[in-house]
Amino acid sequence: MRSRIICRCEEISEEEIIRAVRAGCRSVAEVKRFCRAGMGLCQGRTCGPLVASIIARELGVPKEVVETDTPRFPLFPVALEAFCEEVKD
Repeated sequence: MRSRIICRCEEISEEEIIRAVRAGCRSVAEVKRFCRAGMGLCQGRTCGPLVASIIARELGVPKEVVETDTPRFPLFPVALEAFCEEVKD
């Protein structure tokens, strides 16, 4: 049976996340560093809650006790042009 994809941006499967938890990862941030789940374009906004649920299930703890990832700015992708000013002579 094929494992379902949890992080679509990085194409990380549920099986890979379970492997990370069994290797010792206990938070969303640790799983992110272990297998890149949450490092894609959505920055974990889509897969983060799913990863937390898998961690909680595997550890047998409530989802609320699983440490989430720290949001990093920008929260939404911003075009580089937005930071540049037009230089006039």
